[in-house]
Amino acid sequence: MSESKIVMFAGESAAMQAAAEQAQSTFKYFWRELSWEYRRIIPGLGLAAVKVAFPCDSEGDEPGVEHMWVNDIQFDGQTISGTLLNSPQWCDNIAAGDPVSVTLADIGDWMYTIAGKVYGGFSIDVMRQDMSDSERADHDQAWGLDFGKPGEVLIVPAQQPEKKGFLSGLLSKKEPVAVVNTGDLPEHPMSENMVEKMDEGLRDDPSFARSVDENGWTLLQKDALAGNLAPVTLLVKHGAELDAVNPMGETALDLARKIGWPRIVAFLEKKLH
Repeated sequence: MSESKIVMFAGESAAMQAAAEQAQSTFKYFWRELSWEYRRIIPGLGLAAVKVAFPCDSEGDEPGVEHMWVNDIQFDGQTISGTLLNSPQWCDNIAAGDPVSVTLADIGDWMYTIAGKVYGGFSIDVMRQDMSDSERADHDQAWGLDFGKPGEVLIVPAQQPEKKGFLSGLLSKKEPVAVVNTGDLPEHPMSENMVEKMDEGLRDDPSFARSVDENGWTLLQKDALAGNLAPVTLLVKHGAELDAVNPMGETALDLARKIGWPRIVAFLEKKLH
């Protein structure tokens, strides 16, 4: 991304505030997609980043805040960390490539791309709605991305109806949904695709279900935070410890409740009672 694509706001309009709220409330789907991206051998995403407002030591007419994108995202349920993608134009206290750590309440947008198509980009949509057709075309060409129709923000790719199999007994049927203003969207398609292989692997080595990584997280906690119901059910089936806590003292159920994954919450609550 070039410096010309840095987006600045003189003030927080009602539309931009609403965009930030939408980005924060749907961030879990961004993180769910990244959780699967980090498992892929061949990357499936192009750009994947969140937008953060950085305060600047402004002078004269210079803005007091610069909105920039952060990529290489990690999330532990409390802190979003990554690397500054942009080269600042006004802030001299941070540089492209610097590490960044913020809370969910600090982000103003998120966006990922698949084959050039944009998912997220709430603040960008606000701006595109105010552009003329020619301005919008120039904007999209500068990015080299497909932002879709103005006023319509996609959260996840449209999904095919779930095939009969492992999840059919766990998830209610839903129509394919790809637009903002949804409730609990369908399970990620990779969950269905990996069920048999993961079940076989855990059956061969059940200890993997109880393993803890170098940061003190179990697989159950990671998938509960990311909203991956199929892996959660398989890990529990093969002996994952429901009461295990991460370094912040949170169980898988705590994490699912906090980020807002009702189907995982219901499943784990049932297993605990």
